[in-house]
Amino acid sequence: MLYIGIDLGTSAVKLLLMDGEGKIQKIVSKEYPIFFPNPGWSEQKPEDWFAKTMEGMKELIDGVDKEKVAGISFGGQMHGLVILDEKDEVIRPALLWNDGRTFEECDYLNNVIGKEKLSEYTANISFTGFTAPKILWVKNKEPENFARISKIMLPKDYVAYKLTGVHCTDFSDASGMLLLDVKNRKWSKEMCDICGIREEMLPRLFESYECVGTVKKEIAQELGLAEHVKVAAGAGDNAAAAVGTGTVGDGMCNISLGTSGTIFISSKKFGVDKYNALHAFAHADGYYHLMGCMLSAASCNKWWMEDVIGTKEYGKEQEKIAGLGENHVYFLPYLMGERSPHNNPNARGTFIGMTMDTTRTDMTQAVLEGVAFALRDSLEVARSLGIHLERTKICGGGAKSALWKKMIANIMNLKVDVIESEEGPALGGAMLAAVACGEYGNVEEAAAKIVKIINTVEPDPELVEKYEARYQQFKEIYPACKPLFEIIK
Repeated sequence: MLYIGIDLGTSAVKLLLMDGEGKIQKIVSKEYPIFFPNPGWSEQKPEDWFAKTMEGMKELIDGVDKEKVAGISFGGQMHGLVILDEKDEVIRPALLWNDGRTFEECDYLNNVIGKEKLSEYTANISFTGFTAPKILWVKNKEPENFARISKIMLPKDYVAYKLTGVHCTDFSDASGMLLLDVKNRKWSKEMCDICGIREEMLPRLFESYECVGTVKKEIAQELGLAEHVKVAAGAGDNAAAAVGTGTVGDGMCNISLGTSGTIFISSKKFGVDKYNALHAFAHADGYYHLMGCMLSAASCNKWWMEDVIGTKEYGKEQEKIAGLGENHVYFLPYLMGERSPHNNPNARGTFIGMTMDTTRTDMTQAVLEGVAFALRDSLEVARSLGIHLERTKICGGGAKSALWKKMIANIMNLKVDVIESEEGPALGGAMLAAVACGEYGNVEEAAAKIVKIINTVEPDPELVEKYEARYQQFKEIYPACKPLFEIIK
């Protein structure tokens, strides 16, 4: 049988066709616009998502035996606010995960309601990107739109609704709304009250691998599919990517070096750190995960290479780097502020430690190391909860660099496993569809069969020791600079 994975990204939807063995048959991508109506605002039209998804599916299954398509599922950009009226029509463009307009609402939630209460209700605190502050923003700034709300949805769930007619979401994506009681896997009545909404406005909750329904008759006819094609709930992009990299079950880790950077740790037990430095979310495998998210990772390197020193010869620049663990220059990678573990939108990118003999190569090295050090900050929070890791998988554009992988292995003192396929959320979505259709008994079984490790970067004890000393210095820099970040805006 064949399974479709739909990765609803910020710039494009990527669709992937996978067979029951996990082999990828075809990949299609369709772009759609993003709108910035005011500085710091970021919006998209949900109608564009669905139109491009349908266009992409037609291309994806063109020329294949459509009778073999058994299931569809998703990975999707998290946190975005989609609001529908009583006729299920979109009320206004969706506010996206990277929309920063809700600072007043976040301040209200974190400091008036209080972080302790939020953590008690949802296992998390408020960030500008999360969904609950967006709901409050609509309530405060667009009361006429707020009054029309009949249903509140997340981006991928709007596409699922259009395909099935079912208002649904999954626990992993719902975890990023600040409306879910993550530990008990149910909507938080307290958070609904705080946001001024009723629970019936929220979609029905499913596990990521559960079937929410089948494709509607008219959709099946348009695509040429059978009406019994199952649609599974899917997952938030990071949880779906974790499925696609086999980061499921207990004590598994994945590091993503994309535009942003994440460290994702799967766990069968629920856990929250006392400062809410990491996100504590439900996972797509039916359990839980901790996630540290830094806002600028590979994008720091792109900024340094292309915008500052003016080259796209990434490999050539990295060839000159020698003396790992001996660099006296440090870089704080907070070009967009920072989320984990500092939760400080005012944090800024900072070079420190330069002298008259500092070279361009030293600074390139500092950028790469700074991202790895910042990811280790989140790893240290996980370790404080008693989580012991020996290895991690790695994915994302930055993972193409052998040098960066070597830095990660030695700065974090972890074995770094490189996987065969890096299709992330789209592959994870297809795997969830396969589980929903009974091709695999559960998500862990699917991951064990489909995800293959092709190389491992081992830490070098001598380098680990050198980098340990450097990390101890690095972690003193942010606290020293923090008062300045409040002034320099």
